[in-house]
Amino acid sequence: MWIFGLNGNFGFSARSTAEQVTKGVDGTGLVAIVTGATNGIGKETTRVLALRGVHVILGVRNVKAGEKVKEEMLQKHPGSEIDVMEIDLSSQASIRKFAAEFIATGLPLNILINNAGMMSPPFTLSKDNIEQQFAVNHLGPFLLTNLLLDTMKKTARDCGKEGRVVNVASELHRYGYKEGIIFDKINDKTSYKPVIAYGQSKLCNILHCVELTRRLKEEGANVTANSLHPGVIATNISQNSSLLACVLGCANIFMKNVPQVNGLSGEYFMDSNKAKASSMARDPELAKKLWEFSLTFTEKN
Repeated sequence: MWIFGLNGNFGFSARSTAEQVTKGVDGTGLVAIVTGATNGIGKETTRVLALRGVHVILGVRNVKAGEKVKEEMLQKHPGSEIDVMEIDLSSQASIRKFAAEFIATGLPLNILINNAGMMSPPFTLSKDNIEQQFAVNHLGPFLLTNLLLDTMKKTARDCGKEGRVVNVASELHRYGYKEGIIFDKINDKTSYKPVIAYGQSKLCNILHCVELTRRLKEEGANVTANSLHPGVIATNISQNSSLLACVLGCANIFMKNVPQVNGLSGEYFMDSNKAKASSMARDPELAKKLWEFSLTFTEKN
């Protein structure tokens, strides 16, 4: 963290707000999806994206709450383009439905912000019978990104602007299981430790971007993938933990079409500055293994 208000390598500090980071940015014509957009970081991200002229799709589990946020945003920023679509990241069927419905709109997609998540609940299984934090925090974004990636690639080709995938991670990725990812015990209730499992899922968010970057570069796609921990703030994600949940201001730095971030991919950011993730989070072999492991849960037979 860039403490005491000192600026980091991109000129921002822990005190920098989303509006400051995006000052001067014109997002007119861009389309972004923000998951978990009804409160906290997702809501603030939506507000700033709308402020900068981006057409924002709110991917929410509670449509009624999403419509309320939309109404609030339109009151603050009349003329903004905001749509609400239902998605439940604990259900792969819901994720597939969301992706299919979005693709059917024919809209381009410039920015995908995988923000929605949960923190340190008691051991629970998702609707697909997978440990809930691994399912919601990692497999959900993994599947959603894969389903929307062709649309992002096409958008980048058609408009000539770099597409951007952003995973909201956390500094707690450093404090997961000692093995990093307990591949053989994902659903083992006896091995489950709520906060440590959260750290595991955040490690997965970063590794997801590492392997996705390798694949995107290999095919020459004009899309980047980065993860971030943009700050510490108490939001309702921490309702199951005494720990402060991270994040506000999300991926707005990645909207900037400036040399600082253009072309950067597979990186980890903190407080809107490039930072160094743990050595495990930078391990390309672990990233590949996680990718293949994730496919076993998300590919249809």
